[in-house]
Amino acid sequence: MQSCDPAPPTAPRRPWQRVMHGDVVADPYAWMRDKQDPELLAYLTAENDYTAAATASLTTLADEIYADLDARTQQSDLSVPDFVRHRDGRCFWYYLRTTEGLEYPTYHRAPATDVDRLPELTGIPEGEQLLLDANELAQGQEFFALGAFEVSPDGNKLAYSIDRVGAERYRLEFLDLASGELLAEPTPEVAAGGCWCSDDAFCYLTMDDAWRPDAVWRHALGSSEPDRLLLQEPDERFWLGVSESRDRALVVISLSSKSTSEAWLLATDDAAAVPRVITGRRAGVEYDVEVASDRLFIVHNDGAPDFALAQAPLGATDATAWETVWPGEAGVRLLGVAAYDRALVMSLRREGLARLVIRPRDAAGELGPGHELEFDEPLFSVDADGSEDADTDRIRFSYQSMVTPELVCEYRLDTGERRVLKQRPVLDHPRFGPYRAADYVQRREWARAPDGTVIPISLVHRADVPLDGSAGCLLYGYGAYEVTVAPSFSIARLSALDRGYVFAIAHVRGGGELGRAWYEAGRLEHKQNTFTDFVACARHLVAAGYTRAQRLGAEGGSAGGLLIGAAINLAPDAFAAVHAAVPFVDALTTILDPELPLTVIEWEEWGDPLHDEAAYWRMKGYSPYENIRPQEYPQILVTASLNDTRVEVTEPAKWVARLRHDVGAAQRVLLKTELVAGHGGVSGRYAGWRDLAWELAWLIDRTSAT
Repeated sequence: MQSCDPAPPTAPRRPWQRVMHGDVVADPYAWMRDKQDPELLAYLTAENDYTAAATASLTTLADEIYADLDARTQQSDLSVPDFVRHRDGRCFWYYLRTTEGLEYPTYHRAPATDVDRLPELTGIPEGEQLLLDANELAQGQEFFALGAFEVSPDGNKLAYSIDRVGAERYRLEFLDLASGELLAEPTPEVAAGGCWCSDDAFCYLTMDDAWRPDAVWRHALGSSEPDRLLLQEPDERFWLGVSESRDRALVVISLSSKSTSEAWLLATDDAAAVPRVITGRRAGVEYDVEVASDRLFIVHNDGAPDFALAQAPLGATDATAWETVWPGEAGVRLLGVAAYDRALVMSLRREGLARLVIRPRDAAGELGPGHELEFDEPLFSVDADGSEDADTDRIRFSYQSMVTPELVCEYRLDTGERRVLKQRPVLDHPRFGPYRAADYVQRREWARAPDGTVIPISLVHRADVPLDGSAGCLLYGYGAYEVTVAPSFSIARLSALDRGYVFAIAHVRGGGELGRAWYEAGRLEHKQNTFTDFVACARHLVAAGYTRAQRLGAEGGSAGGLLIGAAINLAPDAFAAVHAAVPFVDALTTILDPELPLTVIEWEEWGDPLHDEAAYWRMKGYSPYENIRPQEYPQILVTASLNDTRVEVTEPAKWVARLRHDVGAAQRVLLKTELVAGHGGVSGRYAGWRDLAWELAWLIDRTSAT
């Protein structure tokens, strides 16, 4: 159980006012906006010291949970190799390897003679070549992340980018895979991603001062000419992405805001080529382009809220050339397609679950009727894994559920035969024994929101857990950007389940679980639904006997951290403890400032409170920082990262300081900040395990039976 806390730090309060739309708001912690301020850094360090002292009693439990992860995880392992045929006819298996004791993977390839002869997933395949050792690149660094890893079409060069602070600005490098020598000078300050546009030219993205990828460039290796700007987007609501077609004949440049998109194609066989638009942007119309060898497939929402599928000639430059292939279906969200010479793979979501539909293509490329891959679990997640070969006779997909560890499967397009290539291993635990899916139960529950809407909940627990209200429960939520939280498997979660906990996911409005309408019902003027849905899910779990409020913990990160902050303002009695990770809790202040990274992009998600008074008052009504009340809150753990550019560390720091001041010293709130990390937290698997184990230990300790 918790120990007696030492005295928490006290943040200075300084006079500052926000005046907007006739509203005058005092913000005594506005000085924390400058994250380079030595006083802020000193405050964050003091909070870290306080948190360490206040949670010293968690050491044993955190170590036990870390040992769980260590025991159950096969630490030396090989990913399922991908078969790649290069332009010169050489074929390789590409894969990554994890090695016990090493934080990061190594990247390899081995010669392939036959796509049917998959190399053994143990040992070292014959002729193995090390392409990149992330451990070597990360040596001496507190943080490391790859932003790109792309082998050239001829198989002779590697483009990769690295970030060593967590700010998501990368350094682009080129490696000669024969000699191991770096080619040319690195390109600093690029965005994640990129693709080859020929054997000797690479397309990459740069960002503006707001961290928005706004320009795509062509870099010719070995040329003394400056990199050529291919496309730049001045509208601050749009960000760019770049990818290559499966046959490498075209580069696809995508431009997207939260509600509108546009795509351009660039021919790769002409160094002087310029991009051409597929169809010009129209407000509210979103579309994605999949390039087949003989036509374009377009997933779009023009007249189809849950998206429809069209096809068009490769040279199409206007939507008038689009021919409907599938008109769409209300409540069935078309997520995307993958086009091969023999089939089109459609990814859908229906009734909250992902689905795959295979539509065969005949010799002329025309589509036949589709059939859906069926699975026999009530909850599951399935994703199509794209092949680089358009002429393939097979595809892969990954499948998992809350009780089934991830499977990588192969599906034959010609016969319909399936085979499992690999299942994620879960090793025997010295205390809890071998993992058996039959020992656990997963199910779907439905909570009722205040407006009568029923909200799905996915949950899992051990079959022997009593459902009489005595069990502990951890409830997770997100609810923004049409993001779906899939019912997936987690080795770390077993540490809670095997200690008698129920784990639940609240599929609240604002996410994408039940189609575009579900998302629209939890954004802009409907955002309050996200928070009341989450509270309704918490109340339902208690009413249905899964737990009681004194044993219910909740967790969410980023926009999910906003969800947590808003929910405990609305219903502090519904939870015993909450963990808000990199939480977007000072949302109104951030969205009012167009100078901050990514703010203008976010206006279409939350509203524009700078120019729209109604949006201002709406956001003020739910922003957690603005709505702290003198009431008894649950215990609160807040985790943050200093170099986070998506949610500035200012937000959680201000929130914690104001909670302590406004609620009183009796409020137990902890802040832990990673001083060298970004939005995703620490890098390296063992460091990540340590953090995860500590956070889970805190939630279990604060929701323990008394």
